[in-house]
Amino acid sequence: MTARLLVATTNVGKQREFRRLLAQLPAELVMPEDIGLELEVPEPHATYAENAAAKAVAYCRASGLLAVADDSGIEVAALDWGPGVRSARWGSGSGNQADQLIEKLRDVGDRRARMECALAVATPGEPGPAVEIFEGTVEGSIALERRGRGGFGYDPIFLVPGGHTAAELPESDKDRISHRGRAVMAATPRLLELLGH
Repeated sequence: MTARLLVATTNVGKQREFRRLLAQLPAELVMPEDIGLELEVPEPHATYAENAAAKAVAYCRASGLLAVADDSGIEVAALDWGPGVRSARWGSGSGNQADQLIEKLRDVGDRRARMECALAVATPGEPGPAVEIFEGTVEGSIALERRGRGGFGYDPIFLVPGGHTAAELPESDKDRISHRGRAVMAATPRLLELLGH
C-alpha cells in the first residue's frame, strides 16, 4: 500500500509547486480538499519555522497523516530585510503586493533581496506529532518591473542570479534553485526515511 503524504496548504500556487517538487517521492500526494479537510491555522509567529510547524502539526493531527507545510517570504534590504514573515499580509491591502513593492522601491538603488522558506515535516505520534524543520534560501534582487508569466506571488519581480525573474524561468529551473525547492531538497532524505525507503 502506497504511503500518503499530506501537503498542508490550500494555496493553489503552492499546491502546484509541491506536486512537482515532491513527485519523485514514493508516496501518494494528498491535498486538504482531497480528504475534506478544512482548517484555519493562525500564523502569528515571528519566524517562518514556527508558522510552518503550526500548520504541519495542525494538519497532521487532524488527518493522522505525515504532513508537510511551509512558510515563506521575501526579504528586501531597503526595507530592513522585511517584510519577511509578513510577506503574505504586506502592503496596503488594495492592489497586487508585487506591484506595491516595485512602487515602494521606485527610486531605491539598493535592490538586494532574498526569498526564504521553512518547510516543516510533521509525523503522527503520541502524545502529539513530531516536527522537523528544513530551510531554503535564494539570494537575488527586485526587478524594476514585472516580468514573466509563470510562478505566483512575488515571482514576477524577484530576479534570480542570471538576470531572469523567477516567473520567467522554466518550472524545472525554478524548482532547482528556488527557496521552496531548496527546502524540499534538504527534507527529501528524511521524507524518504519516514516513508520507509
